[in-house]
Amino acid sequence: MVEIKDKVLAAARFFMAPIVSVLLRSGVTWSEFADLLKEVFVETARRDYGRQGRPTNSARVAMITGLSRREVTRVRDVILGKTDSQPSVGSRISQILTGWHTDPEFSDGSGQAKELTEDGDAQSLKVLLKRFGGDLPHGAITKELLELGLIEKLPDDRYRVSSRNYVRSELDPDIIHQMGVALYDHASTLAHNVDQDRNAAARFERIAAVNNLAPKHVKTFVTLLEERGQSFLEEMDSWLSRHAAPESEKSDSNGVRTGVGLYLVQSESRRGQES
Repeated sequence: MVEIKDKVLAAARFFMAPIVSVLLRSGVTWSEFADLLKEVFVETARRDYGRQGRPTNSARVAMITGLSRREVTRVRDVILGKTDSQPSVGSRISQILTGWHTDPEFSDGSGQAKELTEDGDAQSLKVLLKRFGGDLPHGAITKELLELGLIEKLPDDRYRVSSRNYVRSELDPDIIHQMGVALYDHASTLAHNVDQDRNAAARFERIAAVNNLAPKHVKTFVTLLEERGQSFLEEMDSWLSRHAAPESEKSDSNGVRTGVGLYLVQSESRRGQES
């Protein structure tokens, strides 16, 4: 059992890497994601480990998830909408920007941030970073703020803040939504297939990949996949459309979300082989 758990954790560490990359580019911190995962752990444990169709109780959820009963109750109430979620601590950069716009020493009280000197015992960047930057090196965080375009250094060596909010990159909301759907669908199939207690046959899931395709052939393969893949998906879409329940008959009882997804496998590293 321990060996299986270790393998699952190793796999999770591997498949979480690209997800964390997206989170970091979007300014999401580990604490924000950890709070989200708590909700998912509690919600899933309540749903999947209940008895006679009822959500399992907080004591059993605590035992399964490793959270305290008090924390399970708090998270459960957030999920059920009985209480508000705790405000996010946010990243250090977000704290700095917020402090610059809201702290009376660094703003005019109406959300307008003041220009700050680099050094000094009051109304300075040094004091701001000490108050809101935690233990991060001031030189490093100042450089990061400048490189991100969140602050600018003026000719008189004063600093002006350029933004109140921090997002490392602007991502298309539709693409992010589709990413969530695609990851959920693929993960659901894999989770079904590894479930020894499933009451249905394994779902189709295959992959065709090599770890040493000659670089000169990559573009050719991408073109081949786009052509053949699009043709295949159009064929599947046509079949699904012909067999879909009529709009007038759609309901949760007679409609099942069913389909197939294709994706390109491509990585500059050999991590997939190593795993």
